[in-house]
Amino acid sequence: MHQLLSQDEIRDAIERLAGQLRAKYGQRPLTIVGILTGSLVMLADLIRRLDMPLRVAVIQARAPREKPTGRAALVIDDKLLATVAGRDVLVVDDIFDTGRTLVDALAHLAEHRPASVRTAVLLRKIGRCEVAIVPDHVMFDIPDEFVVGYGLDYDDRYRNLPFVAALDSGDLAPN
Repeated sequence: MHQLLSQDEIRDAIERLAGQLRAKYGQRPLTIVGILTGSLVMLADLIRRLDMPLRVAVIQARAPREKPTGRAALVIDDKLLATVAGRDVLVVDDIFDTGRTLVDALAHLAEHRPASVRTAVLLRKIGRCEVAIVPDHVMFDIPDEFVVGYGLDYDDRYRNLPFVAALDSGDLAPN
């Protein structure tokens, strides 16, 4: 494993994003929707830096067990969808890889007529995008490597690392 982003770099990027959100929304209420499970750490760090009225909700993206590289299914609480109408919404995700999870989440939210929807991702993998959208806020562009830490995992390991690292080929071997 080799480190790509330090704890300090991530902290500074979260603070920059919080500053951009404070400048854009001021004291207007904001609904932040995190895509689980990878965005959990980023979501927690971000909301602690915001002082406007907030609602926080989550969507779970589940990769199919029989084909882990297949398209993730979204699990969305109907109560969440009912609360976004007429509100400014920020969708937070850990990584923009192919972009399909974010596109699916935005489509579901749009059906419920929020006032605005913007997106923020911690990481964007270079060369992997398969969709026409671009996240509104990208904290870091990274190479096409398997990354862990700061909420991202490999086989439920490494989420608790305070930095982002790329796994080397030897790290990807089955246990």
